[in-house]
Amino acid sequence: MANPKIAIIVSSTRPTRFADIPTAWIKAQAEVRGDIEVEIVDLRDHKLPFFAEVASNAWAPSQDPAAVAWQKKVGEFDGYIFVVAEYNRSITGELKNALDQAYVEWAKKPMGAIAYGSMGGANALGHLQNIGVELQMVPTRNNVRIGGGDFFKVHPGFGGSGNLADIEGSIGPSAKAMFDDVIWWAKATKAARG
Repeated sequence: MANPKIAIIVSSTRPTRFADIPTAWIKAQAEVRGDIEVEIVDLRDHKLPFFAEVASNAWAPSQDPAAVAWQKKVGEFDGYIFVVAEYNRSITGELKNALDQAYVEWAKKPMGAIAYGSMGGANALGHLQNIGVELQMVPTRNNVRIGGGDFFKVHPGFGGSGNLADIEGSIGPSAKAMFDDVIWWAKATKAARG
C-alpha cells in the first residue's frame, strides 16, 4: 500500500499569522518519517464564499464553483492535519467555513492537529474535533499543542525566536504520536472505504 497522502491545512489567513512557523515544522517532521506524503493546503489560496448552499453536499450538489473546487482538493487526501490557531477560544472563521463547504470528502478519514495559543489551542482543538465527528472524520487521540511558556518562547510577535526547534523536546513526542495515529487510521479507513 502506498504511503497515505495527508493534507496539512493552514487555518489562519491573517497577514501577521504565526501559522507559517508550525506549518513548516510539522511538514519537516512528516518528511523525515518516510511513511507519509504531505501537501500544504493553505486557506489563503482558496477564496471560499460564506457557505450559502441549499444544504451540505451530503444532501445536494454544491453550486458555487469555488466550493466544488475545494471539495475536489480536499477529496484528494487520505487524511488531514490541521494547523489550528485559537481565536477567542475557538477555531478561525475561515476554517469553520472551509469545513462546512464539504462533507462527503471529509468523511471516514482521520484528522490530527497542531494547535497553538496561550492555552495550547485546547478550546479550538476541542471544537475542531467535535466538528470533525459531525463530518464523520476520525479525530486522533494524540495531537500537538503549543501553549504557555513554549508559545511565548517561539512566537515572534511576543519576542520569541520563531524557531520550533527551541521547544522540540516539548512537542516532538506529541508530533510522533499524532503522525503514528494519523497514518494508522489513514491506512485503515482507506482500506475500509475501498
